[in-house]
Amino acid sequence: MEKLLDIEGLSVESNPVALVLPTLACLFSSLTGGRKSYRGYELLRINLNSTRAYNTLNGIYLSNTFDFMTPPQKGSPTDVLVCPEQLLPMKGLFRTLAIPYDVAVQDFERYIERERAENEAKRSSEMNWDAYQKLSVIQDWMDLKAQEYPDFLQTENYGKSTEGRDLKVLKISTGGNGVKPAVWIDGGIHAREWISPATVSYMANELIEIAAQGKENPDYKYVSEVDWYINPNLNPDGYEYTQIDRMWRKTRSKANSFFPGFGCVGVDPNRNWGYHWGGKGTSNNPCSQIYRGPMAASEPEVNSTQNYIYEKRDQIKLFLTFHSYSQMIFTPWGYDEEAEIDDKEDLMLVANNAKEALKSVHGTEYQAGSSPELLYAAAGGSEDFAKGIAEIKFAFCYELRDTGKNGFMLPPDQIKPSGEETFVAVKSMVKDVMSYYKVAAFEDEKPTRAV
Repeated sequence: MEKLLDIEGLSVESNPVALVLPTLACLFSSLTGGRKSYRGYELLRINLNSTRAYNTLNGIYLSNTFDFMTPPQKGSPTDVLVCPEQLLPMKGLFRTLAIPYDVAVQDFERYIERERAENEAKRSSEMNWDAYQKLSVIQDWMDLKAQEYPDFLQTENYGKSTEGRDLKVLKISTGGNGVKPAVWIDGGIHAREWISPATVSYMANELIEIAAQGKENPDYKYVSEVDWYINPNLNPDGYEYTQIDRMWRKTRSKANSFFPGFGCVGVDPNRNWGYHWGGKGTSNNPCSQIYRGPMAASEPEVNSTQNYIYEKRDQIKLFLTFHSYSQMIFTPWGYDEEAEIDDKEDLMLVANNAKEALKSVHGTEYQAGSSPELLYAAAGGSEDFAKGIAEIKFAFCYELRDTGKNGFMLPPDQIKPSGEETFVAVKSMVKDVMSYYKVAAFEDEKPTRAV
């Protein structure tokens, strides 16, 4: 272990980060069998029920050098992934300040290996929702479905990622030449959130089946009266890279790397959108998990998607983006806890109806509200862009299962339950939004639940 920074004369509480600055060994990838190894890493769950605990951990978080599963939240436990070289100083700091913590996962690599084995046993070359699928399987499935149902289904490549992968959208339309109200759905903007593209593609498949069955299906109005634009993998490079580094979050742009292959690669694509870019909950440090990028929409994935959505802003009446985890439905604004929104009541009515509909399927409890109200402020997010720039009134962000037990490593046997309950919630939103816009088929289903 390298010698820690000499901090003689410094107060532990005034400068807690100095005790746990990461060694170089933490910054460089350790590859085993062609994959990033998390051997010896521990997931620490820190109790933040005191001001001292919160201030200490928030100082470490703001150092931009540790992988927090979620930012520190007062009164709630926070999980942080710690490399072997920093376990002793990190735990020593907590003991010195009497901050309680637990080791949630003792060897994170074993945790990843368990998920990989379970997933590989259920994967196949054909699309299914028994396992988390690779990018190629998902995108090939989209193209095959479009070939199978050309009358109402098509795929469109509206841009390229940094590494040249397609930004592929699945359009479901039973006619109308683009004049029907539409819903935008995306997933996978944060690469390691595997349940997101799995849930989004599950819902796309449900809509395809409804359209294929036609008027015999009682839900046919969801495709006969509404168009859908669905991109399950908005960050294809990052998602592909999670096959090498399971915990990778960002894009794979290389402009911010100190040296080729070392450390500071990628931008957080959900801090990169062009509305209040660079504000709270973002970092200007290229090594940070929440690095906002050198400028708004610097990432081709974000820039192309912004342009595509903006071009269709008059048609899109409901914007939905899917993340994990926390079991929440966010309304704008996410960029600042002080930001007020004029139509909050309208948005909360739709969100609350959706969370109740979701709960009715498997009993899963969600919360609804803005990100700063429920978790933290995060500027440069997609739902803020959709509402603030594209002027799509109804824009929401889902944080899918779970609340921390499995986190980003949600077992694949939860894909279908997540898809089932989320699809019911999305249909609830569509009903409410289309009723608001007086779409005839939904006029008899006006939202009536209390906010």
